[in-house]
Amino acid sequence: LQVPCAPSQSVAGSESRRFTNKHSKKALKASLTLGILLGMFFVAWLPFFVTNVTQAVCGCVPASFFDVLTWLGYCNSTMNPIIYPLFMRDFKRAMGKYLPCCRRSGEPRPSAISLSMRNSNSGPRAATSLKNVL
Repeated sequence: LQVPCAPSQSVAGSESRRFTNKHSKKALKASLTLGILLGMFFVAWLPFFVTNVTQAVCGCVPASFFDVLTWLGYCNSTMNPIIYPLFMRDFKRAMGKYLPCCRRSGEPRPSAISLSMRNSNSGPRAATSLKNVL
């Protein structure tokens, strides 16, 4: 014997599935970004640290090779400002909002007062709900 479900239950279930699906997409994107950042970090810095330990043990690593590996690590640090805007929409928006070179024409420049009010605990604030945050 089957009992038909009420329409409000099906709507609530649909909304719950949509929230879960949206949340899982965000989590997947965040883990992908983190994986890329950590992967690039290990690819860039692991050879440097292995070579550094090898140099301390046997002293058989040429100085020029050590310099190349050091600069490979430095290149990793220059890649982070490129990776973040590519994979994180919020970071891209913040860059466009606060950096003059990335701002779209017609957008107003934020004033120092509005920035300090936004960053302090004073001043009027809109009530934040879970719906606004997500």
